[in-house]
Amino acid sequence: MSAVVIVLIVIAVLVLIAVVVMSRRRTHERQLEDRRQLAGEHREEAASRRLAADKETAAAEEQAARARRQEAEAEERARAAARERETATAHEDHATEVDPDSDRDREADAEPGTAQRPR
Repeated sequence: MSAVVIVLIVIAVLVLIAVVVMSRRRTHERQLEDRRQLAGEHREEAASRRLAADKETAAAEEQAARARRQEAEAEERARAAARERETATAHEDHATEVDPDSDRDREADAEPGTAQRPR
């Protein structure tokens, strides 16, 4: 074989190696770009889900706050009702004390051990 043929074969092998290397680089760059795109899609999905989770958290906190307010209002109503009951009992007791026809006065006026006769 002549030197020219050997040089041509070497050049052809070098060109072939260069083509293979360039092809691998392009494939690798394409894979990197695909991975970047996939990562971007995942980030968008994560942001969307985070936003939805934040909205749900806010709604849950708002609902809990409403429940606490309603519980406080119910407790206040119960305290007000208890005060009204106490006031009603006090009025009733006072009415019984001042009523000349109340059974309480008759029992207090009667002597112990004797029954009160109707008049």
